[in-house]
Amino acid sequence: MDANGTRKGFSMTATRRQIIAGMASMVAASHLIAPPAFAKSPLRKPSRLRKGDAVGLIAPATPSSGTAEIERAETAIRNLGLIPKRGKHLEDQFGYLAGSDRSRAADVTAMFADKQVKAIFALRGGWGCARMLPYIDWNIVRANPKLLIGYSDITALHMAIAAKAGFATIHGPNATSSWWENSEGSFQALAFDGERPTFGEPPKPASDNSASDSPDDTAIIPPWPNLTIGVGKARGRLLGGNLTVLNALVGTQWLPDFEGAILFLEDVDEAEYRIDRMLTQMGQAGLLKKLSGFVFGQCTSCKARGSESGFKLSTILQQHIAPLGIPAFSGANFGHIRNQYCIPVGVQAEIDADAGTLRMLETVVV
Repeated sequence: MDANGTRKGFSMTATRRQIIAGMASMVAASHLIAPPAFAKSPLRKPSRLRKGDAVGLIAPATPSSGTAEIERAETAIRNLGLIPKRGKHLEDQFGYLAGSDRSRAADVTAMFADKQVKAIFALRGGWGCARMLPYIDWNIVRANPKLLIGYSDITALHMAIAAKAGFATIHGPNATSSWWENSEGSFQALAFDGERPTFGEPPKPASDNSASDSPDDTAIIPPWPNLTIGVGKARGRLLGGNLTVLNALVGTQWLPDFEGAILFLEDVDEAEYRIDRMLTQMGQAGLLKKLSGFVFGQCTSCKARGSESGFKLSTILQQHIAPLGIPAFSGANFGHIRNQYCIPVGVQAEIDADAGTLRMLETVVV
């Protein structure tokens, strides 16, 4: 023992073990709870598009119905002023999927790696994106920020990119969708012009003094009818997409952090009780209580067949969202509808629930 009555060679060794064990625990804990580095850094942005740019065309979910559908998608892309480049496995089919999980993931990785490709369009939605997420090379995706355009099942890719790569994408028509005036105009404003649109705000009258030399001049997108669920304004990262697809990702590594986010949702062919069930799951998983704002778009054909009783969709939204005490509204012009707007994913935005508007606070591209 030493002068303090401590046995030599024991307490120092034990203390060292305790210190090392404690440090190891701290490192392990920090590894588990620390978000990716990009989560706290400014949003990384893809480059803006220019007429004549080459863009990738992939089928990450359901296969095409044949050559005619692919050619129609290519025509739609050319009408946007872009040049389509087919993915290697675009015409594959594997059961009800557009090729195996690995081949579809390989097309995603290849398009992000291809320096000539400036953006990526999904051919169509359906089902399958979530299955291929583990096979994508996320190091390549993260190193090559590019706009991904699509909706419905493409929500899985939007969320995974937000979680794993940290750059903005666009929730908008798939390449096989009809690109009507609202879709094309909002895409032009976001992807080509680098504007910060306000969705849902009445257009301002033109004047001789209204022109601006700034490439980030705010674009005004025509109004949509809306139902206020919770009043007020809030700001946050705009995240979301298809409710069914997003709900299926809860509890996986493919969802980004929704702390302080504005969540936007849409769906199709889902009965009211299934919408109720999915929002219940998201609420009990703790996702909804993190939000700063909420916007519901369109829910096409979302009514139980042969049932005239029960809750309406508006009532279900009130039950789940109103108690959160956040700005929220429904009826926005996006979803499985004709002439939907392109909505940015991952950018900072402001919701005004009283006015029924979404104002982009930053551009999607640089």
